[in-house]
Amino acid sequence: MLTAPIERMLFGLSDDHVIVEPHSGQLMHPEALVAFQRLSADARDAGFDPQVVSGFRNFDRQRTIWNRKARGERPLLDSSGEPLDTGALSDREIVYAILRWSALPGGSRHHWGTDFDVVDRAAMSDNYQPQLTPQEVCDEGIFGPFHCWLDKRIAAGESYGLFRPYAEDRGGIAPERWHLSYAPAARELQDFLTAARLRDLVHKSDLALGETVCEDMDAIFERFVRVPERCYPQENT
Repeated sequence: MLTAPIERMLFGLSDDHVIVEPHSGQLMHPEALVAFQRLSADARDAGFDPQVVSGFRNFDRQRTIWNRKARGERPLLDSSGEPLDTGALSDREIVYAILRWSALPGGSRHHWGTDFDVVDRAAMSDNYQPQLTPQEVCDEGIFGPFHCWLDKRIAAGESYGLFRPYAEDRGGIAPERWHLSYAPAARELQDFLTAARLRDLVHKSDLALGETVCEDMDAIFERFVRVPERCYPQENT
């Protein structure tokens, strides 16, 4: 049985566990913020300027994103980023198409504040609006040099516990090179999250296609929600 504070933190039902990152105004878990500040200082010495563009997201915000896609109000994309014809898809196919690019409400690591999306402000012109696309973060992209630098820091165990939970394509969420996670706190919170708890939350929520999600929750949880232990850094500094 989860205590109320842990449940609210786990599912993004409260923001009591996050604080403001002063430069971006984004909300972050305090320990993740300290790790990001330490990494940012090193990055600035190397000529980069990391900026958080999306930190904590509450359940309601994630549900709005989900419902708009499920109702056809926002486009669905295939694994290559091309638009799908939603009229030709079953409910189950729509659910899995959404999950490829958007986290299930209640199952988003952004709820914890331990996870955040980052760009290199030093690489942007004043009017540039980051889109968080694979093209931006590939080695040849606008943020490529920063991420190549970060790759080396993570591999060397010099990223202060920050890592990429979606660094590779495991057949679930598409790779997100821009998505960083603070391993010590995220691992602890993930241990509380189960398919049964998430199914119960979705069942009680006004989530479009919620019944389909609940029917397939065990598979969804393993494929799209749970990050395997092997993906976490073995040693955190």
